[in-house]
Amino acid sequence: MTREEKSQVIEELTAQLADNTNIYLADISGLNAGNTSDLRRACFKANVSLNVVKNTLLTKAMEASDKDFGELPGVLKGNTSVMYSETGNAPAKVIKAFRKKSDKPLLKGAFIEEAIYIGDDQLDALVEIKSREELIGDIITLLQSPAKNVISALKSGGGTLAGIVKTLSEKEG
Repeated sequence: MTREEKSQVIEELTAQLADNTNIYLADISGLNAGNTSDLRRACFKANVSLNVVKNTLLTKAMEASDKDFGELPGVLKGNTSVMYSETGNAPAKVIKAFRKKSDKPLLKGAFIEEAIYIGDDQLDALVEIKSREELIGDIITLLQSPAKNVISALKSGGGTLAGIVKTLSEKEG
């Protein structure tokens, strides 16, 4: 790879890092061609982009980026694949599902909306991360709950109150 090709790859990686808020670093070494193809297919179905990168080029792209990747460049050893996704937990779910059949891919680290996760032991925590849409749904449910309780109380109380008024009016008659 010539110097110009390397700088071109670094520019492309820097642009991808800037464009994505959810970035996973994984080790897929040891997967045979068939398993690698299956992983790529699973990523495609989950709307996750998977690219194998050179560690030195990714490190330079991270340094050139406006984002603070903290300790993530330190995990760039051995074989590294980068996974990009619009949903914070999608790559984690793909990795977890794929590991039911294989011991790879291993999670090296992740950058999720400025939060940094290091190590394969973080996989379960990343799977549990809720997407923006799920959080909005939870908030709407929480906001609707008190209103539903008030309406329910008024309906049941109204029926009880009407029953009391009817009983009182019958006694007077």
